[in-house]
Amino acid sequence: MFERFQGDRAALLGAVGIFSVAMVGSGYLLGDGLRRAKMADRSVSVRGVSERDVVADLATWNISFSEEGDTLAPVQQTVERQASAVRQFFRQAGFKPDEIRDTGISVSQRYDEDRKSDRVTVSRSLQLKSRSVMEVQAAYARQAELIRAGVPMSSSDVVYSFTKLNSIKPAMIAEANQAARRNAEQFAKDSGAGVGAIKNASQGYFSVGPRDGDSDEEGGSGGSGSPFQKVRVVTTVDYDIDAG
Repeated sequence: MFERFQGDRAALLGAVGIFSVAMVGSGYLLGDGLRRAKMADRSVSVRGVSERDVVADLATWNISFSEEGDTLAPVQQTVERQASAVRQFFRQAGFKPDEIRDTGISVSQRYDEDRKSDRVTVSRSLQLKSRSVMEVQAAYARQAELIRAGVPMSSSDVVYSFTKLNSIKPAMIAEANQAARRNAEQFAKDSGAGVGAIKNASQGYFSVGPRDGDSDEEGGSGGSGSPFQKVRVVTTVDYDIDAG
């Protein structure tokens, strides 16, 4: 009986020993696996920026005016004379007839309590669209001449657009990506590590706006109140970081 008990005890201790070794081994493997997984998950997200100063290559100038009176016919004749004055102003500034077009005309009627009669208003809009951007800017600075010519402008706005964005997009994206890489390398250097492969990358949208110091009432990427503009793009890239 005693010998059997001793044998069972030895077998039990042996099993416990094997189990302990297995636990230690699996614990090491698990810890090493987690460490390696953590190292593999090391990454940095950086941004790269590319900017270009450009000059707009298209100007769109919209002018609106109106006249009010008792009856339609004379009011309409007055508005027609005003439209002719605007067209003459554009032609004298050196623009071609096919660069000038009507963009809208409307007629409204209301009852004037003070006059105790109906009043008719005719509103009209003309547009100049030209590639001669600097000439448009110069003419816009002289628009007071239109008021002296009898054109009561209710609005007068010029939007300058850069339409050659596609021609500079590839080079700017390359510059932004290179800038992102440099930023990642600097980060890795400061951290005593190295830059690995790209994990993820995204390109931001291109924005076109006025250069610093230039006024801009329109903003956005479609146009600007200044012909002197800045194109900007930002890319975001995630890089793996290798342990140093």
